[in-house]
Amino acid sequence: MHARIYSCGVCAVSAVPQGCGTVASGMRGRTLRAHHVAVIVCSHQHCAGWLAPTCRRCGGPRAFGVPSHCVDESLAVAASHDCAYFLSYSSLVCWPVFSLNSIQPIKQGETMPGNQASAVPQGDGQRRARPESEGERDQPDATRIRAEEVRQPQWTLLSRVEDVLLEGSTNRNNMKLNDFLRNQVGGRAAVDEIHNVTMDAFVQDPDDYVQDQRLLEVILNLTAYQELEAIYELHCECVYFLWQWNIYERKDTVTPFARGKLNAALSQVLKEERREAGERAAREQQVGFALTTTIKDVLFRGRVRVMDIQLNDFLVMELDGMGIFPANRNVLLKEFVKDSTRYIRGAFLLRDIKASDRYKGMERAVREEMDMEEDADNLHKKGVDNLLKWSLAAEEVKRSVNEVTKQFLDAAFIELMSSMTMSAAMKLEGNYESVYNARWHHVVEVPDGEGTGMEVREGEPPQPWTYKAVGQTLERDDGVEQSGAPRLRLMVLASDKGWPCSWNLKGAESTRDCHVNCEVERVWQIVKGDLTEWFSTDGGTDFTPRRRVLIGTPGIGKSMNAGSYLLYQLLHYDAEQLPMVAYVIGSQSFLFDKTTKTVSVYMGDPRIEDVVDIFSLGGVKGYIIYDAALACRQTPACLPCKGWGMIVVTPPEKSEYEWWQKKMDATAIVTNCPEENDVRAMCIWTKRNRPLQEQAEYWKEVRGRMNNVGPILRSIFGKQAYDDRIKACQQAVDGSTTSKLKRNLGIGCCYSSNDNDLSRKLVKVVRVRRGNNIESPLNLLVSPHLERETLSRLENEMKQSDFIFLVLRFWDYVPPYLIEKYAVSAFLNEDFLRAIRLKIKELRPIGRREPHSCVLKEHSDTSFTRKEVLPPPESLSNPVAMDHWVLYEPKVQNFPLVDGFFFVDSNPMTLVGLRMATAGGHHTTTSTVRQFTECLAAYFNGWEELYRDMSWEIIYVQHADSTPMTEWKRCDVVNSNNVSRAENREIAAFWREEVRQYIAAI
Repeated sequence: MHARIYSCGVCAVSAVPQGCGTVASGMRGRTLRAHHVAVIVCSHQHCAGWLAPTCRRCGGPRAFGVPSHCVDESLAVAASHDCAYFLSYSSLVCWPVFSLNSIQPIKQGETMPGNQASAVPQGDGQRRARPESEGERDQPDATRIRAEEVRQPQWTLLSRVEDVLLEGSTNRNNMKLNDFLRNQVGGRAAVDEIHNVTMDAFVQDPDDYVQDQRLLEVILNLTAYQELEAIYELHCECVYFLWQWNIYERKDTVTPFARGKLNAALSQVLKEERREAGERAAREQQVGFALTTTIKDVLFRGRVRVMDIQLNDFLVMELDGMGIFPANRNVLLKEFVKDSTRYIRGAFLLRDIKASDRYKGMERAVREEMDMEEDADNLHKKGVDNLLKWSLAAEEVKRSVNEVTKQFLDAAFIELMSSMTMSAAMKLEGNYESVYNARWHHVVEVPDGEGTGMEVREGEPPQPWTYKAVGQTLERDDGVEQSGAPRLRLMVLASDKGWPCSWNLKGAESTRDCHVNCEVERVWQIVKGDLTEWFSTDGGTDFTPRRRVLIGTPGIGKSMNAGSYLLYQLLHYDAEQLPMVAYVIGSQSFLFDKTTKTVSVYMGDPRIEDVVDIFSLGGVKGYIIYDAALACRQTPACLPCKGWGMIVVTPPEKSEYEWWQKKMDATAIVTNCPEENDVRAMCIWTKRNRPLQEQAEYWKEVRGRMNNVGPILRSIFGKQAYDDRIKACQQAVDGSTTSKLKRNLGIGCCYSSNDNDLSRKLVKVVRVRRGNNIESPLNLLVSPHLERETLSRLENEMKQSDFIFLVLRFWDYVPPYLIEKYAVSAFLNEDFLRAIRLKIKELRPIGRREPHSCVLKEHSDTSFTRKEVLPPPESLSNPVAMDHWVLYEPKVQNFPLVDGFFFVDSNPMTLVGLRMATAGGHHTTTSTVRQFTECLAAYFNGWEELYRDMSWEIIYVQHADSTPMTEWKRCDVVNSNNVSRAENREIAAFWREEVRQYIAAI
């Protein structure tokens, strides 16, 4: 009968009947290969035989559950429809069984018979006996299984495909064909030397090297060969690693045995990942819950979210890859459970998957998790987003969730309350009273006093410092101090049990004295203003105090002094309005209850944020002092809670506070370092019971240390601390290149430096004000000694113009010798001059004069031709001619009125004086103006004539971060023997009517 030819519905490979099997054609290479799925060829075709010439059993009807070996054409149609969806499943459940119709492997030493039929039964799973000469690899199945049970390889996604299939051995791939045949078939099964190629070459075109079709059939049916063939075919598809196999879309084209082996390795990897995820979840569960733990964290912490596992990963791990399809690569189990028919359309395959116990367990877990997730989302919409709010939620809200969710949340809250009860806070006996009842002393500067000019007095000072509002904060107001009265320099609060920053709960001696200078008092006055606004009737019920960030140089006493003083004052604030104060420092958190007058310490669970959250939800107000410098973790995002104020005490490194400041819209308070007189007062307090001579000597010693390392309180009072500090600072300077110092210190900048370790040794911050009077920390060198060391290095190795720009960034704080040296020279720089012109603004007397444009702006296209250095007038033998656009810089100590000047050929001629000014620049005097004109008369020919018709302009150059100069500078009349009364009046009138003044902020 003529055989009818059919094609596969998956890949259009055709098949024709041959004997009692089929021949698959159209495959890659010249050898007919086994097709990847059974192809029914004709009605009543015997399909239980072997696919020739590969001798693989047809799996189609058996896979479809048809017991008979005879099928009709209707099944062929069904096969073509279901083939694509059934493919992966059938290939996994119908493993190839080694058997032959007409050829049996020859044992070693035997000869290969002729066309004698084999008596080996088909389908019995029997493999040939292993020859004694076989290597460790390519073992019989039973032996291999036992070995695998003993030693399972540990695969990863980066494991190579050949390593998985060959179990780590590459010998077989490089083995010659004859060696392979001797090991697998028998001693006489050999080819000539011409065809004795490596197995790597053989698998590419096997029929080129073995002409005997019966022998070729035997080889092609060997598992050892099929593994090599699979490696070659996968490499042709650019599949080299397990991760590539995982995303390979044509797995169904790979032989079942190789596919199963690769899927098993992939399953091992996925299970290992799931095991690690489970361990991570278990570790998370050990952390325990907090009152602020979110509902989702409570429900899902400590468990791997099954619903978020990918469908294909689940099928590989639990069902040996049954039902895997590339299109489902990113499908999650929760999506599959919702609509399984969307992703697996084969009814029989889907039925078998759902019938498995693994699937049933997965579905229960996924549906439970989906219910929990839906409950968590619904609770969040109702404002119940953490464990504390769940405990306070109405019963109606709790009944709205699934029972398993409710049980889970209730159990978690009970567990948390139990742990909080077991780890109740420790009460510190007597510490509250010690802080609250701290004793006052103060140190004043006495006019005409003996010794150091300071003395210690008991009690609070009768006349504390006063402050005035500037922007959103305050500045000290010196104008209200009484002339001749003792001037307050320092306040001291002494607590018998010390202060929280030194409490260590181990009986060690605590620091008793809290030093309060005008900067520390200023911080409290700002916070007190916030509290006053908060509790005023205008504030409203929803008003909260400003969040504050206290920024200061490390080591100046922010924690010991500012933090402790804030605590003291907050404890004395109205207890009805502010009943609680929390102080967080390091790993310890202290809660001061002003109602019960107790202090509790929290170290771990329960966390202080959970405790204050409970009080907050109960309507109790409070204030938090959070010391970020010594904190073991970043400032919690949940602080402060509703109804609580907060200040974060921090060094200037933005990493410590910036994210919290932005999140809370907190306002910065920048505290300056202690001044010299503040430190002197601390020395007097420390040696208050010693003779005046000893006090003076101690102060002299401390002042010398401060000159070297700066006003770093933790490093200047003790010899060992000072020695360690100066050594570290000197090493920092000597061990840093010029470029590193320039790049990492950020001198003159209002941003944190790039090298925190370097800046902590060499940099301090001072308060400057930017736009809208917002405080910012300006980086400066920390001490005169280190300033000289560092700036001299930079001056010697930088270009002069670059160094001048560096100096101009912190002009108000530059050492006098640098101001004198570089002030005027900066104007020679074209970029600097261009920037100055844009920033010049006129200063006018109130109610007088019309606006007048500066000649430097009017002649915007003109630059200085050169700079002339002028010696002292008395050293000149003859005056010189006056040149326009020449920058004259007098090298004269205390040169009057200006630091430099130049002439402009305008009509009339204009003299422009340059004055490097600070915010506190004084008005000038008539005698100063007279001295200036006398100097110019000595310098220039014809000055007396030119002077009469010359217009004058004075430009005050000021740092942009300085307090702006806004007032027109007067020329006051001062009686002098060198200037007559009439001339005084004439100079004053000239200044008032003819001299124009301008300000330029750099």
